[in-house]
Amino acid sequence: MQKISFHKMEGAGNDFVVFDNRNYRFSLEDIIAFTPELCDRKFGIGADGILVLQEAKREDVDYTMIYRNADGSDAGMCGNGARCLAMFAYHFGFGSSQTFNVHQNVYEAEIHADNSVSIHFPVHVKAEEISVDGLPFIKADAATEHLVHFVDKEHLDEVDDLVDTGRKIRYHESIDPPGTNVNFVHCDEDRQISLQTYERGVEDLTLACGTGALASAIATHHKYNHKEGHSEYQVTVKGGNLTASFDYDAKTQTYHQLILSGPANFVFRGSISVGSTE
Repeated sequence: MQKISFHKMEGAGNDFVVFDNRNYRFSLEDIIAFTPELCDRKFGIGADGILVLQEAKREDVDYTMIYRNADGSDAGMCGNGARCLAMFAYHFGFGSSQTFNVHQNVYEAEIHADNSVSIHFPVHVKAEEISVDGLPFIKADAATEHLVHFVDKEHLDEVDDLVDTGRKIRYHESIDPPGTNVNFVHCDEDRQISLQTYERGVEDLTLACGTGALASAIATHHKYNHKEGHSEYQVTVKGGNLTASFDYDAKTQTYHQLILSGPANFVFRGSISVGSTE
């Protein structure tokens, strides 16, 4: 057993266990193995996932971000997690402007005076209309897999139904592997988006999903034929508010210059023993 120091952080209610691996040097296999016990809400710290600050794995970044879902699976990218890790890095010596990689993608982070963080995504996204089990979705993979389904606003409070539908679509044979995150969205006339996300790897609704907010804003733009150029949407999730913005190129029908902005807060710090690294 080895004792590690960690911080608990949250971004709009999406919560994470965060630690600096530059001294511990756990392997990815080690991290995957102990993630479920750390994230367990009854017998561990409790979190939607684990964030690890890793020494830079390439020359053009300040550090490498490792994120695993609560079950230890690979989420691809986590927007709320990226904001929290950037804030964590800032408090431990990194600058207010940072670069980091998740797998092969390089992201930029900006720390703001109000404790909010903006993450710039290097991806280009195309929105695609599909049907799964007779339900209409817009597929918008904002650095990880997402489907967006539009509903009446009151339906966002029907939690059991959202979970049932999300779980069914998440594992649908036409999508799995790798599976998908499922977003339930309502958009008001003033571009105010309300969002509930069923997250793959957590296997439940979460209080927020950053890449889901981006995907939902892209799907809203696509659905309502909003104009070319720059767009910005306010996204209300159960844990707070996020801002999603992007540029749209009508010729290529692609979304780029994606930016996710929102809070990143420390909750508490502590230490815990994890399994052997042998």
